Amino acid sequence: MKSRDFTDLIVWQKAHKFVLDVYTITNQFPKSETFGLTSQFRRAAVSIASNIVEGYAKNHKADKLRFYNIAQGSINECLYYLILIKDLKYISNYEELNNLLCEVRKLLFSYSKSLKEAV
Repeated sequence: MKSRDFTDLIVWQKAHKFVLDVYTITNQFPKSETFGLTSQFRRAAVSIASNIVEGYAKNHKADKLRFYNIAQGSINECLYYLILIKDLKYISNYEELNNLLCEVRKLLFSYSKSLKEAV
């Protein structure tokens, strides 16, 4: 079944949930992180969902894959930020967020792989 728009994509839905979670947790960060870690983590999280949206809108497979590849890079960046904020003891729900982000990574990888294999 073809999705009507990007909001039908499970990978986008989970990426969007991750963005909302990142905004929630970064609201609790120390004020000294406002222009550093808070800003960087939010930007990287939004980049995941927004690049999925941009890729979805493209008509050519190569263009779609380029945006999905950028999203994969942002996923890896967020994985590092999760490790960092866990080590800084800024969060207590590391496993939950890490599992969600790993699920997004897996879904996006599968989606990209099926796109590459499509005729």
